[in-house]
Amino acid sequence: MPDSTPPRTLRIAMNGVTGRMGYRQHLMRSILPIRDAGGLLLPDGSRVQVEPVLVGRNAAKLAELAAQHGIAEWSTDAAAVIADPSIGIYFDAQVTSRRAEALAAAMKAGKHVFTEKPTAETLTEAVELARVAANAGVTAGVVHDKLYLPGLVKLRRLVDEGFFGRILSLRGEFGYWVFEGDGQPAQRPSWNYRAEDGGGIVVDMFCHWNYVLEGLLGKVEAVTAKATTHIPTRWDEQGKPYDATADDAAYGIFEMANGVVAQINSSWAVRVYRDELVEFQIDGTHGSAVAGLRKCVAQHRSHTPKPVWNPDLPVTEPFRDQWLEVPANADLDNGFKLQWEEFLADVVNERPHRYGLLSAARGVQLAELGLRSSAEGRRIEIPEVTL
Repeated sequence: MPDSTPPRTLRIAMNGVTGRMGYRQHLMRSILPIRDAGGLLLPDGSRVQVEPVLVGRNAAKLAELAAQHGIAEWSTDAAAVIADPSIGIYFDAQVTSRRAEALAAAMKAGKHVFTEKPTAETLTEAVELARVAANAGVTAGVVHDKLYLPGLVKLRRLVDEGFFGRILSLRGEFGYWVFEGDGQPAQRPSWNYRAEDGGGIVVDMFCHWNYVLEGLLGKVEAVTAKATTHIPTRWDEQGKPYDATADDAAYGIFEMANGVVAQINSSWAVRVYRDELVEFQIDGTHGSAVAGLRKCVAQHRSHTPKPVWNPDLPVTEPFRDQWLEVPANADLDNGFKLQWEEFLADVVNERPHRYGLLSAARGVQLAELGLRSSAEGRRIEIPEVTL
């Protein structure tokens, strides 16, 4: 018989949902679908319902979102919401400069936390957050959305199945052209290009690359990076020019265990000639695979052609046609929603989330050391992060 017990309700303070990522991925595509489905169905047949409480600084926007989506409560007083004993979870999608203080306050108030990254502006702050979580005994989760993308799920499956043989290397390409803001509006907020406001592609993306590399190949042991600002002047939301003081492109080499070398280019000043905005290629002795957000194709050693370099003749081989698509073999939901469901189940069962604040601290560390590598023009080994 179906369980007729009313579902437990988790009230979630969602700070930063007026921003693009907080609104689209976390509210619209994660929490609201879980709410509207009657809650999250757990393995024991019970359900846990979610009730978002919107938090931010723009009262008019919060009121509009709450009315649009049938949300009963919203507030511009984050401290009061964190102090509310009925709130069980605090979620943060604010700008990085305000995140660490809010997360620490929430955990000290006994709230479980789920947060975007970077978790802090410095490694010291990021490690302290992990220490606060451990002392508070709360479940803390950090968004590792790219590992839940269908393309990378397939890529990880190939790794687990030993498809590649001995893995040799990974190559990643990420980025697109972000308009300067003069002729056409920019697709990203202006603070992303001001270092004094926490902007920069290294700070933004190296925390992603750290968990992607950890999730596919293992921990990063050394980094060599070059960060640069290709476009020095941009125009803000009011149409005023400003100096872009943060890096808008970074070119990184990441050394992994067992001699695996990863190279990842990240740029907001590149035009896309790829199938997707981000692609990762893993090469191994027995096979290779290329994954994007959703698609993954592979080429086994036994199906690898034998091209010959001859610049005097046109290339006639259809290289892209020589790869086979890797099937999903399952229905893969939105990656943000999947991780929210996993995190909520961890909260209900009072267990740690597998992607916690120490993992996030290693991402902050990689960004710090990547910027240091660029500034000093040298390779830097990465020490272990501990509490």
